[in-house]
Amino acid sequence: MRRHPPGPNGVPFFGNTHQYAADPFSFMDACADAYGDVVQFDMGPQPLYMLTNPRDIERVLVSESAAFPKLDLGDDAIDRLLGDGLLTSSGKRWKQSRQRAAPAFRSGRINTLAEMMSAHTETALTEWSSGERIDINVEMARLTVRIIVSAMFGSKLEDDRIEAIQTHLEPLGARFEPDPFSRLIPEWAPTQKNREFDAAVAALEAIIEELVGARRRTAHGTGGDEPMDLLSILLRAQQRGETTEADIRDEMMTMLLAGHDTTALMLTYTWYLLSRHPAAERRFHTELEEVLGSKRPTAADSRQLEYTQRVLNEAMRLYPPVYTLFRETTLDCEFGGYRIPAGAGLMLPQWVVHRSARWYDNPEQFNPDRWRADQRSQRPRFAFFPFGGGPRHCIGKQFSMLEATVILATVGQTYRLEHLGDDQLQLRGSLTMHPDEPVAMRVRKRNSS
Repeated sequence: MRRHPPGPNGVPFFGNTHQYAADPFSFMDACADAYGDVVQFDMGPQPLYMLTNPRDIERVLVSESAAFPKLDLGDDAIDRLLGDGLLTSSGKRWKQSRQRAAPAFRSGRINTLAEMMSAHTETALTEWSSGERIDINVEMARLTVRIIVSAMFGSKLEDDRIEAIQTHLEPLGARFEPDPFSRLIPEWAPTQKNREFDAAVAALEAIIEELVGARRRTAHGTGGDEPMDLLSILLRAQQRGETTEADIRDEMMTMLLAGHDTTALMLTYTWYLLSRHPAAERRFHTELEEVLGSKRPTAADSRQLEYTQRVLNEAMRLYPPVYTLFRETTLDCEFGGYRIPAGAGLMLPQWVVHRSARWYDNPEQFNPDRWRADQRSQRPRFAFFPFGGGPRHCIGKQFSMLEATVILATVGQTYRLEHLGDDQLQLRGSLTMHPDEPVAMRVRKRNSS
């Protein structure tokens, strides 16, 4: 067994953080190309190793998941924002939270939400007009916020609250962008970034408090018909003494942010790719006509939209909203013939693996047909893991895929979108992967010039 994996040289004290911060996507790609399946970084107080072989990723996430818990990144800002919710908790607390939330995400319940998703989309479309210029990322985020609040809070938000949420997302995202100097500045320091971050968290907490207060009066339903949105489940658990007000805050903050952001990004990248590939766009619209005609899409219809599903998978392959996962080693272990010490961090980058020529022919090419069953079966299971995997796989995977399919179909029945920017999107890393600039689109009525 070789002792130390190879990796890029760093600089004193900062290690490789300045290289990663400058462009995390190019840095990860370059490291994988230069050093192979296991790469060592210096990006903080503990050693960090990037794994890019699907076999090793499956081992970490699935077959030996108990030995590789979620990595505590030691960032007080994450704790301040998300608290101890599903994304950040671990151990017994995480298992209890996951079990408690599960009924809200059961397949039978999720399938009943398609009509609501389509109705919200149709309402959003009443504000569009052919020839109008829009920022599709903003539009998709606004729509997915409405849907997650309906589905998991059992409530609706007025336009001013939607605007407030979107206004405060920018300072939240900026706080988590890679920054080699961030470790030098304590969380309590009254810098402009810290003040804006704290104000944004406080504003979102106030909105969540309003939603919780409104739902508290109706969480038990009538006639024994208890609502199964997540907030109602948590409020009933609170009456039984199983959750606290802080628990509810943490879970609903997690749901509000994670529950809308990744789906909005998936849709943004999908619209961008369809607009850049007219043949795929035509196939997408043809499928909508054949499967749906003019009727509103249902959950059953979504399963018949096979090409649409392929388009979504290909968009997530090329532009995974969650572009890397982190885990921690609890024991000394071995990957790729190298010894990895206990207490080390592991980086599992979807961005690198999804774009690897080892697993995909012409990996930079947009090709939805690579998701046909005969082609998909030829690749390792974890050559594609946009929702993670194993016990901690994304609980909202089915919800997100149904939502994205319904939104694509509902919009696509009426409009096509024409991208107005450069051919290549510029990206920035935060907790998720965002476009660095507005994604400008021209709305075109179907069959219009």
